[in-house]
Amino acid sequence: MAYTFQVTIDSAEPHPLADWWADALGWEVEPTDEEFIRTTVAAGHAREEDTTTHRGVLVWKAGAAIRHPEGLDRAPRILFQLVPESKTVKNRVHLDVRTGSDDPQEVVRRLIAKGARHLHEGRQGPFTWTTLADPQGNELCVSH
Repeated sequence: MAYTFQVTIDSAEPHPLADWWADALGWEVEPTDEEFIRTTVAAGHAREEDTTTHRGVLVWKAGAAIRHPEGLDRAPRILFQLVPESKTVKNRVHLDVRTGSDDPQEVVRRLIAKGARHLHEGRQGPFTWTTLADPQGNELCVSH
């Protein structure tokens, strides 16, 4: 049996980081069902402290997810989950963002303008990439 998966990234602020990555990848932040959240809290299945407001919308504090605009059949979901500790060491897993026909250096410039930090350039044979850190320090590589 083959399994499906989602990629989960620890985060100090899941909702702003989900916004950043959705913009970086051209993906969509999953919508929030505010009525479901209110009903769940009112029924006592969750606490008001489990929620927050992001961009004027009631959301679960614990996380935010993004997905490819063509759906989960196209690419796995990425979940940004709230954790209490900040990132302290290099990621053991990171995303390689392939730019397709877009100029990777233009993508790098755009991401840096939106809060990414340049870490280094890499090369192996004919392949090149740029390693960045997102606004919370998670590494990613940008290449063709």
